[in-house]
Amino acid sequence: MHFEIIGVIEEIEIIAIGGKIKDIMRLRKQFGQGRWRKLKGVARVKLQNGKICNAEVHWYEAHGIGKRKLKIKRILD
Repeated sequence: MHFEIIGVIEEIEIIAIGGKIKDIMRLRKQFGQGRWRKLKGVARVKLQNGKICNAEVHWYEAHGIGKRKLKIKRILD
């Protein structure tokens, strides 16, 4: 699902760090070494069909690399 984040991501929580991430080897191979974390938060998103709604988003992040693999886990409204 393609989407665009509008504004800022709020209520950010860490789900996993480093070796606790299932896809850690893929992340390191694809994007490089780093202190990888899996995070979740709530953001206002614009979906491909133009609808704007709140959604729970998950992503991976590492210092110096940034946010990667953003995805919507569920629509909240």
